[in-house]
Amino acid sequence: MVKMKIIITPNPILTTPSQTVEKIDKEVLDFIEGMKNTLLSTTAHKGVGLAAPQVGKNWQIFITKPYDKSKIRVFLNAEIVEKSKELTTSVPERKNPLEGCLSIPSIWGTVKRYQTMKLRYKTPDNRAHTQQFSGFMATIIQHEIDHLEGRLFPSRTLEQKGKLYQAKKDTDGKESLEEMSFPI
Repeated sequence: MVKMKIIITPNPILTTPSQTVEKIDKEVLDFIEGMKNTLLSTTAHKGVGLAAPQVGKNWQIFITKPYDKSKIRVFLNAEIVEKSKELTTSVPERKNPLEGCLSIPSIWGTVKRYQTMKLRYKTPDNRAHTQQFSGFMATIIQHEIDHLEGRLFPSRTLEQKGKLYQAKKDTDGKESLEEMSFPI
């Protein structure tokens, strides 16, 4: 079971646009298996998605697992082809409305995302799909596509004049969030 190291900011691979996967071969399939093992092994903060740049490859691949009982889904060369006018900053089925990232530990923020969107993508069996997503899954997909475009969620937060929070532990080890402030 191969587990890859999750790349943490600052690292230029996280802000470099990814390349299209031209051929789904053994190297790509083995890499996807490594991504799955890596996502399943996240513990400090449970990951719900992982993009290839986060584990060292600038390939247009990401995986999702929104809930513990969900199967991992694999998306290659994904492209948003339709999006709703409605935006959301929270997901009703999720307790914590803030967005986080395995590559930016301890930072959380508000991000407006499309409530629904239609995605065109391939699966590892080289089949093309077009599917509509909404809610938490739509948020995860948009976050992961941002990774493939070389964009990290705090840049969206700041663009949208949202708030970023840093996780801090008190003397009892209990985690709380403290709003971050930036010079103007």
